[in-house]
Amino acid sequence: MKEYHDIVGAEIPEDLPLLPLISAAVFPSAVASIQVRIARSLALLDNEVEENEIIATAITKKGITVAEKLEDIHNIGVAVRVISKVRIPNNTYQLVIQGLRRIKINKLTQFEPFIRAQITTLPADPPGIDEKLLLQQQEALGLFQQLTMLDNRYPREMVQIMRANAEEAGRFADLLSSYLAFGLGEKQYLVSAIDLNERYDRLIKLMTAELQKIQVAADVEKQVKVDVDRSQREYYLRQQMVAIKKALGEDGDGDTQIVELKKKIEAAGLPEHAKIVADREVKRLSEVSAMSPEYNVIHSYLDWITELPWNQASTDNVNIMEARAILEEDHYGLEKVKERILEFLAIRHRRENPHGPILCLAGPPGVGKTSLGRSIARALGRKFVRISVGGMRDEAEIRGHRRTYIGAMPGKIIQEMRNCGVNNPLFMIDEIDKMGSDFRGDPSSAMLEVLDPEQNDSFRDLYLDLPFDLSKVLFITTANLLETIPDPLRDRMEVIELSGYTVMEKIQIAKKYLIRRQMEATGLKDTEFSITEDALRAIITGYTYEAGVRNLERNIGSICRKCVVRILEGAATKIVVDPATVEALLGPAKISYDVANRQPEVGVVTGLAWTPFGGDILFIETIRMRGNGKVLVTGRLGDVMQESVEAAYSFVRSRATELGLDPVIFEQTDVHIHFPEGAIAKDGPSAGVAVTVALISLFTEQPVYHTVAMTGEVSLQGKVLPIGGLKEKSLAAFRAGIKKVLFPIGNTKDLIEIPQEVRSGLEFVPIETIDDALDQSLARIILPSTDAVIAIENLKNQRGQ
Repeated sequence: MKEYHDIVGAEIPEDLPLLPLISAAVFPSAVASIQVRIARSLALLDNEVEENEIIATAITKKGITVAEKLEDIHNIGVAVRVISKVRIPNNTYQLVIQGLRRIKINKLTQFEPFIRAQITTLPADPPGIDEKLLLQQQEALGLFQQLTMLDNRYPREMVQIMRANAEEAGRFADLLSSYLAFGLGEKQYLVSAIDLNERYDRLIKLMTAELQKIQVAADVEKQVKVDVDRSQREYYLRQQMVAIKKALGEDGDGDTQIVELKKKIEAAGLPEHAKIVADREVKRLSEVSAMSPEYNVIHSYLDWITELPWNQASTDNVNIMEARAILEEDHYGLEKVKERILEFLAIRHRRENPHGPILCLAGPPGVGKTSLGRSIARALGRKFVRISVGGMRDEAEIRGHRRTYIGAMPGKIIQEMRNCGVNNPLFMIDEIDKMGSDFRGDPSSAMLEVLDPEQNDSFRDLYLDLPFDLSKVLFITTANLLETIPDPLRDRMEVIELSGYTVMEKIQIAKKYLIRRQMEATGLKDTEFSITEDALRAIITGYTYEAGVRNLERNIGSICRKCVVRILEGAATKIVVDPATVEALLGPAKISYDVANRQPEVGVVTGLAWTPFGGDILFIETIRMRGNGKVLVTGRLGDVMQESVEAAYSFVRSRATELGLDPVIFEQTDVHIHFPEGAIAKDGPSAGVAVTVALISLFTEQPVYHTVAMTGEVSLQGKVLPIGGLKEKSLAAFRAGIKKVLFPIGNTKDLIEIPQEVRSGLEFVPIETIDDALDQSLARIILPSTDAVIAIENLKNQRGQ
């Protein structure tokens, strides 16, 4: 014990060289051997420290290898005596040190060529051991003994060594802490425990956690050994069973799973090419150990082959009258669409193996594309299958993965064919316009094989690696935007376009379908709830702005739920919803059609736009200011619309004299053309007429009728060229309260597509040139001839004189 008291009583200077410790910890009384490689520490050992000298040590904080400031090291360290230092290769010192006392590092007084620190020596541990410390020491010793029994890193002789050092509680705790294989953070946790009772508490806590980890690892290892032994025993018994069967001359059909698979293959009615592959795989399966990973791969493959509907088909029940009744029952309006579907069904009925077109139902959201597919399936008596390919970028989702990959599965087409159980369902592929492509392949290319009638009778999924006949499947696709469908894929489909509904059509749809559906969903009865036609009109015009009816149904559902609450609260026994009730339940109208509130303005024109979600009105605003002929166009426009604006501006400049304008004005004026709602991308040439009229209105200072909307592409000669989407644009104008629509004369043939309600509510005026548009749109239009312009100039000059 004299040695211990010499250590405790060693005189520690207040200013010491500091050796930062990066990967080791030192405790008082304990001896440690460390290697030193850091430049400053090497300088310390080269120039300052000899054997038996005292230096300070402190552990650096996590992630720091070179201490540059006091905050880089822990402030509680240990003063140590250098026992020996030996220079070894690779510019390294092997240093043996013994811990003396805990110290507090107050300040770093020097950094070059090595670090010096101003320290305070902390109080030594009290001598001897009291009753509480004795109990803590015994608990720590017991835990250490358990560790030596479970962990080979601790020799069991260490327990006796620790018992021999048990007289001094502080020395025991520090020596035990130095022996334990804790991490650097845990060791600093113990070094920084100044109070001896707290140090024992921390030591016991860390040892308990370490013991629990070792016990868990031992339990896992034991369980793994049991599992391995069981697997080896099963393998040995199976090999014996195989040997016995061979000795008896049996072929292995005793294996229950093999027998069941053979029965499934016979019952599946596989085509010849599939049966050959299935038999071959069964033979392979019988030769593979059940413990082999390949066993499950082969078994899963055979399950897929036998569960596919190779020959199972439902019987078509095509009665055209019944099909018409079903379509009328499920959908209001859409007469042209229904007629084309009936033609399609009739041809499939008359021909046994028709390779007819693949239908693509294209239109805005909420107009009934998916529900039309369900109705067709119901009319045919076929099962209905639907998948969505929106956002799909991996070709393997269509064609599947090769069996060589872990977790391989067939693609969605084969998966759904197995799920439906027949080889002739109505298969709807939703959102076909939203497929993408990346490094994993191009799903649209894989879809070509699925939808091409000349190829899909031998569709080959990569997982099956067998041709599967899809020619009996009736494929129908849906899309919002045709332009994003690749041309080869679009060429294989016949497009049936579904446009938006008029207000009256929406009212009828609500009466016939939506109200009843929402009443059933909320439990309302006819004796408790009704909604007037005016209320429906108020919902449609004030709370929805869409081509379809989804938001209309949501608002009706919201009204129904609120009415249920009122009825249950006793506020009413029957509620009749009128426009006032709509506003009370849904709040103020969210959609305002401000066309009726506007006045004719100079340089502001109402245009018509087509979007994937239906038509829309578009206000085009222009202003001019003194400048040098610049044209600024804003509103997030695409390249085509930018060029359309440039063409319109060039045309107006070319007609300056005829418009009574001094051509010099264009060189002295900057023009700003703005398309509001700048967050929405806009493109296309059909705003050319509207931009031209807006510019002419701006320069001639003649206002434009606010109730006139126009669409059309303009040429440099002032001719108005045909555009697309006239029906959708007309519906938008009708919804917005427009009175007159100017459209290209080349689109006159499209008027028949527009619902009668819209044709009756709007005045459609075909225009052939910009002059026609000006005649119909400017509140005061004068198009003087060249002679008239000269006469006006002469009159001005005379007045000036």
